[in-house]
Amino acid sequence: MVAGSDKGEEALQWAAITGVIATVSVFALAQGLSYPLLSFILQRQGVSPAMIGLSAAMTPIGFILSSPLIPGLARRFGAGRTALTCAALSAVMLALIGWTQNVYLWFLLRFLIGVVTNPLYVLSEIWVIALAPPARRGRIMGVYSTIISAGFAAGPLCLLAVGTEGWPPFLVGICAFMLCGICLASVLPRLPKVDEAGHQVSVLGFVPLAWLLLFAVIVAAGFEQASLALLPVYGTHYGIAETRMSALLSVMIAGNIAMQVPLGLLAERLTARLVRLFCTVVTTLGCMLLPLLIETPLIWPTIFIWGAVSYGIYTMSIIELGERFSGSTLVAGNAAFSLMWGVGGISVPPVAGSAMDVLGVTGLPITLGLLCLALALATVIGRGKA
Repeated sequence: MVAGSDKGEEALQWAAITGVIATVSVFALAQGLSYPLLSFILQRQGVSPAMIGLSAAMTPIGFILSSPLIPGLARRFGAGRTALTCAALSAVMLALIGWTQNVYLWFLLRFLIGVVTNPLYVLSEIWVIALAPPARRGRIMGVYSTIISAGFAAGPLCLLAVGTEGWPPFLVGICAFMLCGICLASVLPRLPKVDEAGHQVSVLGFVPLAWLLLFAVIVAAGFEQASLALLPVYGTHYGIAETRMSALLSVMIAGNIAMQVPLGLLAERLTARLVRLFCTVVTTLGCMLLPLLIETPLIWPTIFIWGAVSYGIYTMSIIELGERFSGSTLVAGNAAFSLMWGVGGISVPPVAGSAMDVLGVTGLPITLGLLCLALALATVIGRGKA
């Protein structure tokens, strides 16, 4: 009888994990659709590239500024209620963006959509971490990272089906956020409590508890954003056609999507920290090889592996976060992850771009390589301390 009860509990746990991952995948699709959609619309309106980039930056700024508020919101209103409210508000914000079609008003609305989507993402990620059985956390977080990446990649593909004009693309995004709320509501009673009262840790108070994990998140975010933004510029210097560079970026994203589960399984056999160090070292090696291989056929497998291990740094950091923390500290830690992802995504691309202005195109691999090398050294030196 007890064995049957245990099997029933395990089935409910897997159902809850599936429901939360479905929630986040739909969220990722909506986010992946909105970025290129709004850029296309602004481009048609004759808005300058600089203004389009500034408009796009409003969403990550919303992530950064809302992250410290998430633990308090979850505590005051409950994690479930907070996440459901944010799903509804995300749909409303996207509807307002579609309705206004005003470049200046979009600055505010894109900032607000960052503010309201961030708690939904952070809390969903916390539930996946908390639900994952320790013995299988590596593979589950690998699946989670894969589905997130696939969701973001699928967003632009939706635009091929519905186009970028009128309400249809906005309706896809609005319906996605509504479906996100429905998926979450269906599993809410089975989700663990992550908003308990008692000793509370703020987002900034979490920093000294795991500074190395947070540095790893900055590196992973900065690497992803800088490579996506500046690799096409890097390829132009070598006379590589835009279509080939676009294909290379697609292969890089494919490596990210395909390899997170194998890396997660490896983390179960070894440790998340050891696999993260491996990912960091291989990413650094990729930076060193890029100038040598960019014009050769070997660049294809190299960029595939580069995409896998560079994002693997983040996947391993999430796994280690779940291993070391729980409850309200986990909420603060994951909100700190979101904050640092925004910091890395906003700060590293301009630094790498400036390095390219000063040093030439080699400034890109040098900047990213030094950043990864610093993380590898900090991991070795700070072993057991952070």
